[in-house]
Amino acid sequence: MNSEKAIRQLKELSKHNSDPRLAAEGWKEEWQILIATLLSARTRDTVTVGVADRLFNTYKTVEELASASLKEIIEIVRPVNFCNNKARNVLGCAKGIVELFNCKLPYNIEELIKLKGVGRKTANVFLAEMGEPAIGVDTHVGRVARKLGWTRHTDPNKVEADLKKLFPKSKWRSVNYIIVKFGQSNRGKKEDIILDKIR
Repeated sequence: MNSEKAIRQLKELSKHNSDPRLAAEGWKEEWQILIATLLSARTRDTVTVGVADRLFNTYKTVEELASASLKEIIEIVRPVNFCNNKARNVLGCAKGIVELFNCKLPYNIEELIKLKGVGRKTANVFLAEMGEPAIGVDTHVGRVARKLGWTRHTDPNKVEADLKKLFPKSKWRSVNYIIVKFGQSNRGKKEDIILDKIR
């Protein structure tokens, strides 16, 4: 696979996107972007956005969220998959933002992944939303990348490395965004038909 073809394919994917709001989009505060991204794993973004909105209306600052009771957070985030585990991560992450970073998030992946529940994918999606060159690799990005011949790997770290070699740095932050929007807009056979056409 050469870079020019991959860029053309990415551009083609972007033409098949309707406008669902992604979990990381539209929040005023950086901590909200990170927490919403954390909540979005294995959950549809439409569900995540509603849950995150309720969470952030209940706790207006990261300090308030860090002081919340786990039971209250579980009640709010119940609609997302793995709600109990994610509630613990939300609380731990909020506490970490306050205690480790004095409420100011770093734009550094090694620092971000020190926060509870924040792995490379979540950190990379956050960084890309902040305008930094980063590629968040979730199961959907990995699957589409394999179908289009951008990688042969299933390990997200290896997929990320392959995509970083394939795409110029200027395109990195749009890779996850375009593929996830594509996935939200086209499910099942519709997605396969489009991918077959542009392969």
